[in-house]
Amino acid sequence: MKLYDGGRAPNPRRVRVFLAEKGIAMPSLVPIDITKKEHKTGEFTALNPLQRIPTLILDDGTAIAESVAICRYFEALHPEPPLFGRDTKEAALVEMWQRRIEFELLMPVAMAFRHTHPAMAELEVPQVAPWGEANRQKASQFLLILDRHLAGREFLLGDYFSIADITGLIALDFMRLPKIAIPEDLVEVRRWHAALAARPSASA
Repeated sequence: MKLYDGGRAPNPRRVRVFLAEKGIAMPSLVPIDITKKEHKTGEFTALNPLQRIPTLILDDGTAIAESVAICRYFEALHPEPPLFGRDTKEAALVEMWQRRIEFELLMPVAMAFRHTHPAMAELEVPQVAPWGEANRQKASQFLLILDRHLAGREFLLGDYFSIADITGLIALDFMRLPKIAIPEDLVEVRRWHAALAARPSASA
């Protein structure tokens, strides 16, 4: 089993944090340097035609792309501790918050980075700066909703830590690159982020 990995890129890191939380031994890592466009080689494109990381290659040659799909694969193999919910209601709530964090925070942060950062000029063609700035605002607006939700809750689902929290950690850490700050008055988001960053898995 091989995991095509991209270092500190958000989605590869999400898988590594998930595996660390589950206590699963890391598959053999194959580093892919996006800045050198290694994800666009013919060899990698044959594995993942969308040219994105991470991509998990099973022993039978099956390729599984998309970070949450990879996490679901490992969750099925190693159910404990459950990170996708412990019962049907909780599973639905995890899915709800996972999607909210992904679409309303992680993706806008990614768009702000990809469309405004000079380092992405050759990789994001065309760069559309107004789209990046619009997404910067979307991310900031969602943080207000998130702060209200987290009041009185340790994690997104109360005292239960899930993959949605992992995605939250990844998104909040990623905000550093497009220079999106957590406002000082959003004390719940700042408290939640600090707690997530203090977990041993955060260094994966």
